[in-house]
Amino acid sequence: MERRVALLAAAVSLVLSAHAEGQGRGGAQNAPPATARARAPYDFTGYWVSEVTEKWRYRMVVPDKGDYVQVPLNPEGRKIADAWDAAKDRAGGEECRSYGAAGLLQVPGRLHITWQDDNTLRLDTDSGTQARLFHFGTPAPADEAPSWQGYSAAIWGGAEPRDRRDGFGGPVQDVEGRLVVVPAQRKEADYLAVTTTRMRPGYLQKNGVPYSANALLEEYFDVFTDPYRKSTWLVVTTVVTDPQYLIEPLIMHAHFKKLPDATGWDPTPCRVDEPR
Repeated sequence: MERRVALLAAAVSLVLSAHAEGQGRGGAQNAPPATARARAPYDFTGYWVSEVTEKWRYRMVVPDKGDYVQVPLNPEGRKIADAWDAAKDRAGGEECRSYGAAGLLQVPGRLHITWQDDNTLRLDTDSGTQARLFHFGTPAPADEAPSWQGYSAAIWGGAEPRDRRDGFGGPVQDVEGRLVVVPAQRKEADYLAVTTTRMRPGYLQKNGVPYSANALLEEYFDVFTDPYRKSTWLVVTTVVTDPQYLIEPLIMHAHFKKLPDATGWDPTPCRVDEPR
């Protein structure tokens, strides 16, 4: 009798354990996916100020009309740039053409980055008082109207295998000089990738260098800390592809230093200036 009771108790215990384990697996499978905010590899939020480290004369002042030597314009693009008229832009209410998404981060100023919700990152600029929304997991609606900032779809990037520039995935020499292949290693997400479409035609430079409504904007946002200066930096690599005005993709960079607070934040409207 006692043996039967012991066997029955053991059987019940096994059944209950299996049931609990199954519930645990089911619960994990039914759990909602982590939000974009929860999966963020770095804290992108806060105030940032641009540090102009390249193309100073194209960003800090308005270049002369026709000065577009660093932009791979095709003949149609050059024709548009050569016809630029600052007064006409002002009269036509087109002051924000150089503050559209494709050229915005080239304009010196400050950024304020916040989470609008758990899956939408918001970037505001004081130069031009523009606002960009980076949507995670939500493609552009079919009826999305073109705008200066377009529609930006965002993902956390970096989950692809490292390439041989990182020392992985290619042939290397072992201690005896023989070539061996090191298997590619995967890395966790470590940057923000943003793809923007549905943009109104705008300017890549303040002197009327154009991009069209057909342009595709790809951006890569990366954050790192300088241990020597004890400062945090945001680096943005921008790639503009425009079959209408460019003969090849235009690659640009912008650097921003993190600020402790909102001191210096000064929203100003879009403006069109003449070359100096």
